[in-house]
Amino acid sequence: MSFMDFMGKTFAIAALGLAPAMADALDAPTGEVVLTITGNITETNNGDQADFDIEMLEALGTESFDTTTQWTEGTPTFKGPSLKTVLDAVGAGSTELRATALNDYSIEMDAGTDGFPGPVIATKMNGEPMSVRSKGPLWLVYPYDLDPKFQSEVVFSNSIWQLRSINVAD
Repeated sequence: MSFMDFMGKTFAIAALGLAPAMADALDAPTGEVVLTITGNITETNNGDQADFDIEMLEALGTESFDTTTQWTEGTPTFKGPSLKTVLDAVGAGSTELRATALNDYSIEMDAGTDGFPGPVIATKMNGEPMSVRSKGPLWLVYPYDLDPKFQSEVVFSNSIWQLRSINVAD
């Protein structure tokens, strides 16, 4: 069977609704919940919200980059899933977000205007998990050194550390 024949049959099966569907809900976290996403989402695992532990976030795939920040010394390496990947995983219906930290600091942002590669929800800095004392366990970090557009007051204010929740606007 040629690739085109295979793709044609796959399309026909999908069109009939017989193709395997993605899970209707996310798996439940087995570790400590570090991020809760609410609002305009289609994929949930705890009522109408999506809860994530570190392992679930990292299982979505991670990106890594080195960048200087105004809050750290040297050029740390940050690693975690991209914000876009996490929003895709919950079926976010909007890019308008309210992100809130453990200390209730919150920001409103449009995740659709940040451009590639955009921020990651860092789970690690220099290969190590981040404690609350070191701005963790999650930190929304941009590749500040990559492009001057990541060196604005808006981007700096969106770089929320100790991230605990995201609400996706309707």
